[in-house]
Amino acid sequence: MINFNVPPFTGKEFEYMREAVENQKICGDGPFTKKCSEWIEEHTGTAKCLLTTSCTHATELAALLADIREGDEVILPSYTFVSTADAFVLRGATAVFVDIRPDTMNIDADLIEDAVTERTRVIAPVHYAGVGCEMDKIMEIAKRHGLMVVEDAAQGIMASYKGKPLGTIGDFGCFSFHETKNVSMGEGGALLIRDEKYIEKAEIFREKGTDRSKYFRGQVDKYRWQDYGSSYLPSDMNAAYLYAQLELADKITQARMDRWQEYRELLAPLAEEGRIELPHIPAECTHNAHMFYIKTKDMEERGRLIDFLKQREILSVFHYVPLHSAPAGRRYGRFHGEDRYTTKESERLLRLPLYYGLTADQTEHIADQVKAFYRQ
Repeated sequence: MINFNVPPFTGKEFEYMREAVENQKICGDGPFTKKCSEWIEEHTGTAKCLLTTSCTHATELAALLADIREGDEVILPSYTFVSTADAFVLRGATAVFVDIRPDTMNIDADLIEDAVTERTRVIAPVHYAGVGCEMDKIMEIAKRHGLMVVEDAAQGIMASYKGKPLGTIGDFGCFSFHETKNVSMGEGGALLIRDEKYIEKAEIFREKGTDRSKYFRGQVDKYRWQDYGSSYLPSDMNAAYLYAQLELADKITQARMDRWQEYRELLAPLAEEGRIELPHIPAECTHNAHMFYIKTKDMEERGRLIDFLKQREILSVFHYVPLHSAPAGRRYGRFHGEDRYTTKESERLLRLPLYYGLTADQTEHIADQVKAFYRQ
């Protein structure tokens, strides 16, 4: 059986987790949490990285820092995970969905400005598959209208747009370290902060509304309740697991890139025949091989291909059901403009297995089976 995903494992995770236990500091903001945060800051250039329990919580922190309130509006794609919308809906905002580009599955930057109203406060682009959105256009729109930008870079670590790491271009960026991501801590995430003026407030929100972070740095003699907040700190054992992978992030990314490129070369003949479509990577984007997908003719064909591969012990999956078509999406949001591509393209997209540890032989076997389906 070839699973769709196998969580990454490098070999040092248990050693570092044991070290965390021996440090007698397994709660939040221990030594490994600091190492992970410093690694991300060094490799992305962000002013501050705060490790969180999930990308969902990182996005919630961003919504708090953006001061989202009842009646505000946030522009985002409908083709995304629920957390992108949840973080803002929890604060009373309305999710305003706009259509995507069919080539990258990212929000169509040309449609954003028409969705801006006097209630709009944030644009939340999602870098699907680690391929950057058109951030120059998005930042220009945000500047013209006085809006904040929260990048959902859940899939974007080690990827960039015009040389800038994803998650560092907007006001805030959010990473995911879920077990399906390129580097993982099981469940976890990170908030990236571009402007230093938000750091102290972010620390307070993250530490249950207290200035506990300042206390541990020796800046205050005792910590006090300063504002509302919650507990967004992951265990240092989880951070220890993550740090073992961050140390080998280049190797992990390259291994995934090798498999991604093999898929593309092996399946190119089907694409040239017009049987499937392959991912498009714009010239200004450097992706991270987070996923490899193909697009079938329609949902019915996709379902038959999933079944065909499953019978041959290969697990493949489709991805998001567009949020605007879901019960909560209809309740908490609205679709602005025409849904030309979001639904249609989401029904065609099929993700093939891709993970650290997948072999070239397995990639070839999977591609052979996809070709066999279309050669029937």
